[in-house]
Amino acid sequence: MNSKKNHDERIAQMTFALVYPLYLAKVEKKGRTREELHQVIEWLTGYNEKTLQKHIKDKVTFEQFFQHATLNPNAPLIKGVICGYRVEEIENPLTQQVRYLDKLVDELAKGRKMEKILRVE
Repeated sequence: MNSKKNHDERIAQMTFALVYPLYLAKVEKKGRTREELHQVIEWLTGYNEKTLQKHIKDKVTFEQFFQHATLNPNAPLIKGVICGYRVEEIENPLTQQVRYLDKLVDELAKGRKMEKILRVE
């Protein structure tokens, strides 16, 4: 099995509940809020607070998390490098969606304005 496929499978099986506290810690450490993080997640996935909390409680995998999401039509406007990968060039759709989320969290933590993060024109 090649490393790219292995990488994609690892991401698919990772639980959102495991990564969520890391996202939260990253943004709070930089002075952003839990509410802002949830706003970014809702923009990307369509999940409201109740649904997001259920996914965390149920310990869904990223595969399950994005399987039921309604991805924002502007998500392809998310570009740049995250974790050494250029998000717009990632071939595996699920891996790309997870990296979209990583990129948005990174932008939030770096202090980017919410209008820019949410690709409001």
